[in-house]
Amino acid sequence: MEEINLILEDAKEAMEKSLAHLNVELGKIRAGRANPSMLDSVKVDYYGSLTPLSQIANVSTLDSRTLTIQPWEKAMLDEITKAVINANLGLNPQNNGEVILISVPVLTEERRKDLVKKAKSEGEHAKVSIRSQRKDANEMVRSLKDEGLSEDAVKDSEIQIQKLTDSFSDKVDEFVSLKEVDIMKV
Repeated sequence: MEEINLILEDAKEAMEKSLAHLNVELGKIRAGRANPSMLDSVKVDYYGSLTPLSQIANVSTLDSRTLTIQPWEKAMLDEITKAVINANLGLNPQNNGEVILISVPVLTEERRKDLVKKAKSEGEHAKVSIRSQRKDANEMVRSLKDEGLSEDAVKDSEIQIQKLTDSFSDKVDEFVSLKEVDIMKV
């Protein structure tokens, strides 16, 4: 029974990681308001090594539609501008010699629908990952059957694994629907 509990714990841990990854990916999908986390994926060439933007500059919001990037070294202004453009976020940075200003464009209805599709796609990826964890856990439990585990114990374990999978799939649906509401809110 101890081995089954370990398998369940490992499956739960892996499913939580899938959920955490989904949260990160959904956070990258912008809903029209300026948010410093929109630039979390931007890496800047900082003296030869790719460094996260947040480690070489202060990123903040000026208002609901404008981001400001204040580098700690003025020499990095051009590199940061290049990095934001190369990140393919659909943003157009403006360098005024002191700070970088980024105006976040208002989303059109069509663009909002595309973002909802992207959010749903990320949700599906998370569900596939969760189902993969279920498959691995079930295979591990079945392998214990060869070591003398009763068939009833195997069935009970598979039921527990399925309940775990269902609860995480429900959480994925919940996260995606919240993001959808956020995106479609004008």
